[in-house]
Amino acid sequence: MASTRPRPKVMSMTDRAAERVRSVIERSETPVFGLRIGVKTGGCAGMEYTLEYAAEPGPADEVVEEKGVRVLIDPKAILYLLGTEMDFVTEKLTQRFVFNNPNQTSACGCGESVAITPARPDSYVPAA
Repeated sequence: MASTRPRPKVMSMTDRAAERVRSVIERSETPVFGLRIGVKTGGCAGMEYTLEYAAEPGPADEVVEEKGVRVLIDPKAILYLLGTEMDFVTEKLTQRFVFNNPNQTSACGCGESVAITPARPDSYVPAA
């Protein structure tokens, strides 16, 4: 019998991030299935993280349920986010989600955009 290697987790959340996702979803004026996370081209470093309400999962979304909340990973972002930990930080003048991403190679000075090298496709096995 061939052994199968464990499937890597696309993303994890700290307790602070899960609490904030829960709060954001509860305040929505319309029903929300979860929070969709992705990446897009933009900013001075090349890429930006995206967050949006999702009324339902897309056909290829990766659904991550952890600590009582649900986030959906845009299929185009999976290799960019593989192994990322999502956190929520409060600083003197700001509150924001922070992505501790092992695939990130640099960030701009203002912290709004990042450079990310995608993980190798063979390191991810999609859900069956």
